[in-house]
Amino acid sequence: MIDIHHHLLWGMDDGASSVETSVAMARLAADDGITHIVCSPHANGTYLYEPQAISEKIGELQRLLDKEAIAVKLGHGCDFHMSYENIEEAKLNPAKFSINGLGYLLVEIPDYGISRGMTEIFYQLQLAGLTPILTHPERNPTLQADQPRLVDWLRGGVLIQVTAGSVVGRMGKHAERMAHDLLANRWVHFLATDAHNTTSRPPKMNEAFELVAKKYGPDYAHLLCVSNPLAAFLGKPLPPQLEPLNLYDDMEKKSLWRRLTGR
Repeated sequence: MIDIHHHLLWGMDDGASSVETSVAMARLAADDGITHIVCSPHANGTYLYEPQAISEKIGELQRLLDKEAIAVKLGHGCDFHMSYENIEEAKLNPAKFSINGLGYLLVEIPDYGISRGMTEIFYQLQLAGLTPILTHPERNPTLQADQPRLVDWLRGGVLIQVTAGSVVGRMGKHAERMAHDLLANRWVHFLATDAHNTTSRPPKMNEAFELVAKKYGPDYAHLLCVSNPLAAFLGKPLPPQLEPLNLYDDMEKKSLWRRLTGR
């Protein structure tokens, strides 16, 4: 499995508190079946995102993991918060925040006060060559109360990442319910751990993988945990996806009505 959202690097944000914790998290991930991790520290008003410092820490940590025979390959990413400054910088320098500099961008939106212009912002990022991946919408209180807001974004090519812990009920009932609503509609493209430590936010995906395979089919589970995240890690197009449900129904009805009425 490939984990594209993981706060593995020590001293960069509210994730790993020490290099020892980083190594312990990577070992837990490897034991759970994770082979690749995108190190994705926050870029927001609290934590300064420094690509060079991040790359240096990734190199140092990779050497430690190799020495400890922990079979995990590390990548470089970002938990990108939608501030004006970040958006403008991403449009000018698409490689700066995207996964391994190859175009897929993890995007976290505010819990409240989501701009009605968010669709246009996603479109501007796409024009700059980025593919937005909306992180953990199932944990967002505004989207929990208004899931249809996702429809235009999905139709416009935004991808969705759900937290593995939400799928198995570790992030609260509301998050669990919405995670399964999204999965049932095949609106999810990635599962990821969003791990921050070894205890309350551990780097575990396998339980969620097994549950998705059981409830929604092994092909879908493989897409979410292996094929799609590997494509993002390598900067490749996603493989063929399962047809989403309840996403284009009203458009089809309108199209039929126009054909019947000539309007």
